Amino acid sequence: MAIFRWGHAFDAFRDLEREVDRLMRSLTLEGFRVGRAFPAVNIYDMDHEFLLTAQLPGVSAEELELSVAGGVLTMSGRRGHPDAIPEERYRRTERPVGVWERSFHLPDKVLEDQMTANLSNGILTLHFPKAPTTEPRQIPVDVNDD
Repeated sequence: MAIFRWGHAFDAFRDLEREVDRLMRSLTLEGFRVGRAFPAVNIYDMDHEFLLTAQLPGVSAEELELSVAGGVLTMSGRRGHPDAIPEERYRRTERPVGVWERSFHLPDKVLEDQMTANLSNGILTLHFPKAPTTEPRQIPVDVNDD
């Protein structure tokens, strides 16, 4: 006669793990970010432009919003569950879902009106043309000896 049922022994631990994951996802503390920032971003300094690439699997162009103001680029959007699987069926979730937003200070002066964006195969590519650099100029100082 079996006293211990092997098939159901770890169900409580799986449920506990799922609940802890759900709690951690709901934590929002100022200045503290639980988990990894979404989307993962790389920024490159090219000869005539800055190039930003972001991994956005599962995000369509309609769910993506890009804006720039005051030298700050803001990316925001929504990422849903890929399938219609009920949440209680999940045993582990590592891919972020829901509404997200990230902001970046642009590295230098860029031509904001010439920025372009392309979303292809879950990769967002943003091109920021660099503004022409201006050389410092000497300002003459007049002296009035009255």
